[in-house]
Amino acid sequence: MTMGATRILGVIAALLLALPAMAQMRGHGGPVRALAITGDGRLAVSGGFDQAAIIWGLDTGAALSVLRFHDGAVNAVAALSDGRFASGSEDGRIALWRLGQAEPERVLEGHTGPVAGLAVSPDGTTLASAAWDGTARIWPLAGRSARVLEGHKGNVNAVAFLPGGGLVTAGADASVRIWTAEGQAVATATLPSALSALAVTADGEIAAAGADATVRFLARDGSVRGQVELGPAPVVALAPSPDGTRIAAASAGGSVAMIERATRKVLFNLVGPGLPVWSVAWRPDGSELVTGGSDRLVRRWNASNGEPIGPLAMPRPADALAAFHGERGAEVFRACVACHTLTPDEAPRAGPTLAGLFGRRIAAVPGYRYSEALRGMDIVWTPETVARLFEVGPARYTPGTRMPEQTINSAEDREALMRFLAKATDTQPTGPH
Repeated sequence: MTMGATRILGVIAALLLALPAMAQMRGHGGPVRALAITGDGRLAVSGGFDQAAIIWGLDTGAALSVLRFHDGAVNAVAALSDGRFASGSEDGRIALWRLGQAEPERVLEGHTGPVAGLAVSPDGTTLASAAWDGTARIWPLAGRSARVLEGHKGNVNAVAFLPGGGLVTAGADASVRIWTAEGQAVATATLPSALSALAVTADGEIAAAGADATVRFLARDGSVRGQVELGPAPVVALAPSPDGTRIAAASAGGSVAMIERATRKVLFNLVGPGLPVWSVAWRPDGSELVTGGSDRLVRRWNASNGEPIGPLAMPRPADALAAFHGERGAEVFRACVACHTLTPDEAPRAGPTLAGLFGRRIAAVPGYRYSEALRGMDIVWTPETVARLFEVGPARYTPGTRMPEQTINSAEDREALMRFLAKATDTQPTGPH
């Protein structure tokens, strides 16, 4: 999924396009792989296959900051108790951020494979990571060296802390391993299929799930207490409710099952657009679930009944294309507006501004960090070159881009888009010539 090296965009204070009927937050250029919510419930951080992490204001849908540092998909995120955020990536690195800062405050390096999971200790002093190099690591946030946990035979996909000390890991080798706080293995449970998700409740029960679409509940000694079969799609994310009574299980089939722990039964399902749901998190008062999926959206749901949060919870921002109502080119451009602005005075989004597009060389917007591949290309954006980009697709025309793959098959639609862009991105003053 790597799309080339990128770095950082600064703070964003503008709303990204959100469709209020489903309380959707748009901004990622690829599937939303990871989610975490701050302890006060006001902010969320999401990680995407587009190599970015985004910090959101949950009540408004505002994207407060787009964080660009990693050279691969952001597979894991965490909200730290001191107000910082952590992002873990396919590039093997973990970045620690503060809201409002354009550079990571600290970078944790040591993994030799993609970071797949992050967890914060109950006391907030320690970060744990799981990676595809076959290890987990325990990182003291005070700055001391990490402890390396070895034992899995293959990718380690998930990690979670246990109450009172210790942690648990799960991997592609179908094993759940329980460790002391010092990193000593004390128990191992081997389950029937590869594991991709973990959750730990406040009373210490462990939930693990993966390829066989079954959530299994384990004691701290590794013994299986019960299970819930969800099928047929693999379970890819688990999250316990703040009060510990329920487990939300997200699947590659596009739904999220709400499991009642006491009865081991599914209370209801959150049903989205049918695309994989990669990540799920609870607001701390237990009222809402937040999900991220392959549709590139962050969604909010009522945790009591599984219904999407409605328009009153997220006001719709002004339509940037209202002035072009009725123009075919503007309608074609709606697929791009979440990531690109049209004028230089708008706050930046996931992609560079298109203001002054025609006549500009590729990878030339000041302050936007492009991949090495794009910086080395000899392309000037004209109606002809932009039309060609959408005719053959970004992956073929600009290899190494992080732009999501999309084509416009209709020549008439491409021509309409070029006419629209010529007007909407022109930064030259108008008036008598």
